[in-house]
Amino acid sequence: MSVGSGTNDAVSSENEGPERAAQDAPPEQLALIRESVRRGKAPRAKPRTWRGAALATELPVARVLVDKGVLHLDRYFDYAVPEELDADAQPGVRVRVRFGAGRHRVRDGRREGGGLIDGFLVERRAESDYSGPLAALAQVVSPEPVLDEELLGLARAVADRYAGSLADVLQLAVPPRNARAEQRPSPAPLPPPGAPDVGTWGRYERGAAFLQSLAAGGAPRAVWNALSGPEWADELARAVVATLASGRGALVVLPDGRAVARVDAALTELLGEGRHAVLTADAGPEKRYREWLAVRRGSVRAVVGTRAAMFAPVRDLGLVAMWEDGDDSHSEQHAPQPHAREVLLLRAAQDKCGFLLGSWSCTVEAAQLVESGWARPLVAGRDQVRAAAPLVRTVGDGDLARDEAARAARLPTLAWQAVREGLRHGPVLVQVPRRGYVPRMACASCRAPARCRHCSGPLEAQESGAALRCGWCGREDGAWHCPECGGFRLRAQVVGARRTAEELGRAFPAVPVRTSGREHVLDTVPAAPALVVSTPGAEPVAEGGYAAALLLDGWAMLGRPDLRAGEEALRRWIGAAALVRPQGAGGTVVVVAEPTLRPVQALVRWDPVGHAVRELAERAELGFPPVSRMAAVSGSAEAVTEFLRATELPPDSQVLGPVPLPVVAAGRPRRAGGPPPGEHWERALIRVPPGSGAALASALKAAQAARMARGGAEAGVRVRIDPPDIG
Repeated sequence: MSVGSGTNDAVSSENEGPERAAQDAPPEQLALIRESVRRGKAPRAKPRTWRGAALATELPVARVLVDKGVLHLDRYFDYAVPEELDADAQPGVRVRVRFGAGRHRVRDGRREGGGLIDGFLVERRAESDYSGPLAALAQVVSPEPVLDEELLGLARAVADRYAGSLADVLQLAVPPRNARAEQRPSPAPLPPPGAPDVGTWGRYERGAAFLQSLAAGGAPRAVWNALSGPEWADELARAVVATLASGRGALVVLPDGRAVARVDAALTELLGEGRHAVLTADAGPEKRYREWLAVRRGSVRAVVGTRAAMFAPVRDLGLVAMWEDGDDSHSEQHAPQPHAREVLLLRAAQDKCGFLLGSWSCTVEAAQLVESGWARPLVAGRDQVRAAAPLVRTVGDGDLARDEAARAARLPTLAWQAVREGLRHGPVLVQVPRRGYVPRMACASCRAPARCRHCSGPLEAQESGAALRCGWCGREDGAWHCPECGGFRLRAQVVGARRTAEELGRAFPAVPVRTSGREHVLDTVPAAPALVVSTPGAEPVAEGGYAAALLLDGWAMLGRPDLRAGEEALRRWIGAAALVRPQGAGGTVVVVAEPTLRPVQALVRWDPVGHAVRELAERAELGFPPVSRMAAVSGSAEAVTEFLRATELPPDSQVLGPVPLPVVAAGRPRRAGGPPPGEHWERALIRVPPGSGAALASALKAAQAARMARGGAEAGVRVRIDPPDIG
């Protein structure tokens, strides 16, 4: 090592050691020399081009999937394996390679240059199908195999179904590496537990038979309509234990961390510690990767987690289960945006394992699984349903018109009476469709929406007595008047959760009022009398159940311009009502909605399955999903038109649109796949009949790949299979 120090400074020769150089060097160079010696004693491993290095004698070619999520590069690339990396370069490990060098950058028969990029080593081969020179593997990041054939096959199936790239799916399936977690050994696997008791599964007509089939090594497939109450977590845990008793693994996917915590507690009570892994995003990168490695190494055979756990590498999978498949949190927001239900269906078919889709409600997709015969219904008799469900009462427009209290205040007389009676026996839940104070205002005379004079955004009331503020640009408007009729009086279109809590607090001053919403979600509340105001999906669990529940502004949920408005409203209502005590214990639910509407009637009868079956029949008649497969293509008008013209769609496809999308105002949150703020986009829907979904995805993927290969901007066109909202 030589260190230059200027024209008048001493220079150590190649044969002199670092100590001699330090003695001859002036003082100002000592720090530099010592730092050089320190680096020389502990060299850092840097990726190399391996110029002139010998290759592995056996299987010298590595097939690598590079981490490039663009469709025209969605294939494997071959690299040479240097002899020094032969032992660690095994299928499934993370590697780094040089990517992007041209054919002209060849030296001594090896391709050189290009930028370093991560990837996965998929296969070792004796020869390459590529006739040109190969670049060498630059580095084996870790000898830990994290990608096996089973996970690779699942990722490829998901990528093909959603017209995405394999690299994007693997980013969702394999968590980022954490060296500290990787160095720690996983515990030894425990022997299988004994088969569990039937427990509350005995309330269902085929519940005991379902558990017995899992414990015996069978693969039953069921759509489970759970009874009202908190027992669902214990029932899911018993299904997992029954699968473990057969010597196989189990996977449970839940919508949020609160549901995961309940199933985690139930499994711990049945099995004890160390029998299952919990995979959630809030666990932190090190803990999550450590838990994932324990599953990958076979130390743990059961997994409970949120959406990302759908790819968990459980060995010898015997059961995949899911709770609340209608919850929008099960839909991944990152490309290619798969839904956890569809991924678990692919796993059930690939691994030939059991399948359990559970919910208090029932989605149209779940009803289709039963109607097609792929899954069996797992339901309770009507006597059991009536015994577990609360009493449901309705307040419609006619009742509100005749109710003096409803005209003077927000809540009708029936709702006030239910709250007053419920507070004598415990907490009362109040579900409000919107958060905030008064999210939307309108003219009290003509009901015209109140809009901002600057940007036409909706005006909102922030606090009692405060000036109106625009929900788009944030400007205040203290002198609003209606441009339609000239009126100055306002009324609330939808009253938010905070305003509702304020009104209830004034009406019941001696009762504590708690709120639960996006900013602060409560997990549980005590059994003492209290008013709990919550937005849909954020309802906390009350000890012993709620004495009563109010479901307000039902028209706001039913009036959404979406195909799933009725199904989603019923799911939200049943999710809140299921937390209320049974009718025999005095539990009462009051829903403020027109009683003649189908979702309201399904809630009164507590018949979500019947509602889903009727919805499925109507969608089959009209050719809507899930009977048909659908894709959305969005972008600028020119880009969408050009893309559709260049795509070779299946002959039985039907293009609906394009139609303009709403322009997103600056400062407003942008939905996944939506247009950038201020840009005018259009969207076309492509519909195909059953059996042509794979052909549609393949055609869209090929067209998008060709567009990118020609240099078309990736942001020019967005393609999404099975869009959640189609209007």
